[in-house]
Amino acid sequence: MVYVIGVGLTKVGNHWDKSLRHLAVEAALAALEDASIEDVDYIVVANALSGVINAQENLASYVATHLGMAGTPAVKVEAAGASGGAAILLAKSLVVSGTAEKVLVVGVEKMTDYTSLEDSTSALSTFIDSEYEAFPGGTLESMHAMMMRTYMKKYDVPKEEFSHLPLLMHENASTTPHAQLRFKLKPQSYESSPVIAEPVTMLDLAPISDGAAAVVLSKDVGKENSVKIVSSGQATDTISIYRRNDLTQLPSVRAAFKRALEASQDFKPDFYVIHDYSSVMGYVEVEELGLAERGKASLLFSSGDARRDGSTPINPEGGLKARGNPVGATGVYQMAEAFLQITERAEGWQVPGAKNGLVLSVGGLGANSVVHLVREV
Repeated sequence: MVYVIGVGLTKVGNHWDKSLRHLAVEAALAALEDASIEDVDYIVVANALSGVINAQENLASYVATHLGMAGTPAVKVEAAGASGGAAILLAKSLVVSGTAEKVLVVGVEKMTDYTSLEDSTSALSTFIDSEYEAFPGGTLESMHAMMMRTYMKKYDVPKEEFSHLPLLMHENASTTPHAQLRFKLKPQSYESSPVIAEPVTMLDLAPISDGAAAVVLSKDVGKENSVKIVSSGQATDTISIYRRNDLTQLPSVRAAFKRALEASQDFKPDFYVIHDYSSVMGYVEVEELGLAERGKASLLFSSGDARRDGSTPINPEGGLKARGNPVGATGVYQMAEAFLQITERAEGWQVPGAKNGLVLSVGGLGANSVVHLVREV
């Protein structure tokens, strides 16, 4: 069995005064302190864009060096937005195999080293098929726009029905101390939001974010708090959107969830942490997880069921939309936040009675998905 025994995270935002190493070290040291340990057997770094944005590769050695842990085995994991979830999966495998007893997973991203929206869009477009989609002018946002347009047409869903997810995410983030966008939205704000790629608007999308989060995985329970990783699943789908049969489905999410459940069929989450890069992606994900009928996801959010005190809490911290999305680090944030929920340390954003959680990380437009099921010890 593998346990999370400590976590650390920085506030998500625009950290003009900090570099990759500042963010990574701050989160890592906080996680080690939280776990009441000083050393680990292995370091796994999650990141998606350091080579593109920060001109820094060899990131695992970079982080180990600045942690004062040169000599410790370290490796970087990249899977676009699923980097953090995949890094935790690798770290878990190191513990299960006996290669390591304690592994430090550090997720870090510094996106504001690019100051123009055009440059950030280009960086994020490396998550789609570069030769057949990005080179002719496609962007990650335009792929989400095609997904939303297809969803609206197939299920006859008006644009305003997509407002329910960002409204709830902003409400949740308003009381989450480490969230980036800590303010509530009015429906009128969503309706007047600038168009990014028709019909996707600015308030449908996660912001540009900096941040770092870290978790310590161990074969033994911790000295203070521990959460068990019950099971995990991962799956991929074709990265090329033009080769997909249905843009309103995410088969990789469905397959990763099924694989995680195979090892724990009686698992019933008390809350769900999903990867809402856009409103439509959030809707399709909850449908793939069986929380809503196809084309009916908006009802889950508009009914109040997805609220912290509802029957199916979704992203109690505010999700990518409002907690923020430091891409390669996001999956590690998600696991750290699930840990804080289950150990009743989510002050201001606690789900009452949270004992079991599902964490979903997604790369690109569902090209790579990772699901972790976690439970109190």
